[in-house]
Amino acid sequence: MQFDHVALRVPDVAAALAWWQQTVPGATVLYADETWGLLEAGGAKVAFVIAEQHPDHLAYKVSVAQLERLAAEHGVAIDGHRDGSRSFYLEAPGEHRVEVIAYPNVLEEDAE
Repeated sequence: MQFDHVALRVPDVAAALAWWQQTVPGATVLYADETWGLLEAGGAKVAFVIAEQHPDHLAYKVSVAQLERLAAEHGVAIDGHRDGSRSFYLEAPGEHRVEVIAYPNVLEEDAE
């Protein structure tokens, strides 16, 4: 399991990406559309999401096999995403969320 990203809910994805690019030296946009954006800043990936679609969360990358095993252990359904990734959310103490995510074609050793 590896840390993947932190996601923050924002009212305007484009405005959030622009602010971070202007404010944090070296911040680079990795993906952007009207519903979510992802940037890398200072070695960390930060996703900006629309509140109605995702909660604020920390995300951890696992292999497909690990994703399926962990979902079964926690009794949760796995959701598919348009980029081919699959994930589920767990509630953490303090009203926080953790996303466990697997990307297509990620080798077992790349997710450890």
